[in-house]
Amino acid sequence: MSASADIRVSFEFFPPADEAMAATLWRSLERLAPLAPAFVSVTYGADGSTRERTHDLVSRIQRETPLTGAPHLTCVGASHGEVLDIARGYWDEGIRHLVALRGDPPGGAGPYQPHPGGFAYAADLVAGLARVAPFDISVAAYPEVHPEARSAEADLTNLKRKLDAGARRAITQFFFDTEIFLRFRDRCAAAGISAPIVPGILPITRFPQVLRFAGRCGASVPQWLHERFAGLDGDEETRRLLAASVAIEQVESLRRHGVREFHFYTLNRAALTYAICHALGLRPATPATPTPAPSRVSA
Repeated sequence: MSASADIRVSFEFFPPADEAMAATLWRSLERLAPLAPAFVSVTYGADGSTRERTHDLVSRIQRETPLTGAPHLTCVGASHGEVLDIARGYWDEGIRHLVALRGDPPGGAGPYQPHPGGFAYAADLVAGLARVAPFDISVAAYPEVHPEARSAEADLTNLKRKLDAGARRAITQFFFDTEIFLRFRDRCAAAGISAPIVPGILPITRFPQVLRFAGRCGASVPQWLHERFAGLDGDEETRRLLAASVAIEQVESLRRHGVREFHFYTLNRAALTYAICHALGLRPATPATPTPAPSRVSA
């Protein structure tokens, strides 16, 4: 059977730091590839620290799998010229999708400060990339407001600026309350934003990890979710069953409200994401084929 024509998905991965993580990543790619995602994005590290590993991974995905790679690019730690040279290199390799982000300063470096010779914010980066080539650019959106935004209105204005600069879609930070996304989608429409607002879905692998992620990005974690995962720190099997149930409930609710595109933060693991996609009606477009064995990775 082919994948459902009604649903479009994309997946996010991060560059592996060692050979064991590389093996896990490539097994996950092998498992998810038959679902024919629109693209798979590869993160860049909050401070741009994984630049080379991001490039290497996206290049291998593009070269050795049927998937479409979409590297993250940020404004942090690089000049205009350096960033645009990276973009030109990607274009020359046949990579057409990019995820353009402001990026965050290195841990402990204090508030974000633009690079003296670089792009100040994501809207500037998008505009610069659009001048290089007609990339398919995605940007980030924050249903619960970026932690550094002056206000919800300022955050929405910034999102519109990124889309007006040439981005084709916005992928949201993860959330767990469907109503938060739906209200945000309505506010985007009222602000004149017509580009797709794609919900970012985070399957819960380890609840304490989710709490740390949420604390950093300003996402709320409902009390009912705390209660559902209480006492399960040492019970992986039950956690996985509950995690699948929670995420399937979330995507089904979003679909009932007209959502047809989903972006999954896989954390380089396939099982939960595959189960959620199956529940959405996605089926393998082609039988799984072995992916190449991971090459040696430098940490």
